[in-house]
Amino acid sequence: MGGAVSAGEDNDDLIDNLKEAQYIRTEKVEQAFRAIDRGDYYLDGYRDSAYKDLAWKHGNIHLSAPCIYSEVMEALKLQPGLSFLNLGSGTGYLSTMVGLIIGPFGVNHGVELHKDVVEYAREKLDDFIKNSDSFDKFEFCEPVFVVGNCLEISTDSHQYDRIYCGAGVQKDHENYMKVLLKIGGILVMPIEDQLTQITRTGQCTWESKNILAVSFAPLVQQSRADGEKADTVQLPPVTVRSLQDLSRIYIRRTLRNLANEDSQGKGTVQRVPQKRKRRRCRRRRINTYVFVGNQLIPQMVESEEEEHNEEEHKEVEEEEERDIGDIEILKQVNVLRDQIMALPLPESLKAYLLFYREK
Repeated sequence: MGGAVSAGEDNDDLIDNLKEAQYIRTEKVEQAFRAIDRGDYYLDGYRDSAYKDLAWKHGNIHLSAPCIYSEVMEALKLQPGLSFLNLGSGTGYLSTMVGLIIGPFGVNHGVELHKDVVEYAREKLDDFIKNSDSFDKFEFCEPVFVVGNCLEISTDSHQYDRIYCGAGVQKDHENYMKVLLKIGGILVMPIEDQLTQITRTGQCTWESKNILAVSFAPLVQQSRADGEKADTVQLPPVTVRSLQDLSRIYIRRTLRNLANEDSQGKGTVQRVPQKRKRRRCRRRRINTYVFVGNQLIPQMVESEEEEHNEEEHKEVEEEEERDIGDIEILKQVNVLRDQIMALPLPESLKAYLLFYREK
């Protein structure tokens, strides 16, 4: 399997390209990718590179290529209420997208080696909750990140329904990863230059499937002097939500459902203002790869046939651009926020229902 996608102008453009190349194949994964702007996880001054299908690294901060994350999200087969462990959670970009799918009754934990990266991930998570319009459109399982070495997790830790490891796993660490998985669970990790999906089918049985040829930097093994005790990583506890928190979840859900029913009843749908479409390069999916940083990324190749197809598509896209002027664009509003603000409740309770968001 292979393929490459064109650079996008923005996050939606990137997702369109990933869909066209069949990296994103399900609606729930597409919605999660559109809700989280990849550019928000880049440092200031580097955002122009955010919508290219390339890995990015600056110091300890690292993001895998969009096509890699797409394959991971699809391979995990996420569902509401599942527990998820991200080994090498990095910026929290993937964990935040996962949280939109598994919802408030899931478990979302991440382990990251570098303290400064965990702090960065927490800042990005806080910014998403406080400022992103997408937050009010989903029920969210907030990630919890801890600092530590993925290979030093406590032996009495609980198991998870879904696990992703974002660093290369040596063959002798494969079983260590597998025992963290519940029966029926799915583990996705790079091992022996293959992004691999492993399903635990029984107490001592697993099924493996290779997804994509990749090359990741290996997991860092903790170095210590002879006899020195390892720094054991304690994963976050799985806690029961408070009655107050449950009330907020169900009030927001009820209001969101009522708003959706009202919109359907009136036949009104909010539409995102459409931008002018640009010509895209149609590219074949091929089995050619190149090294970019510490990852092996599919490389695009053009052909005369594709150039011919490009001319055919040009006329269609120009016609679509002319049609945009005939579409009625409705201004996007945060309906859930408006409904909460209209409730006959104390301001302090409204603020709680809004997660103390200011807009």
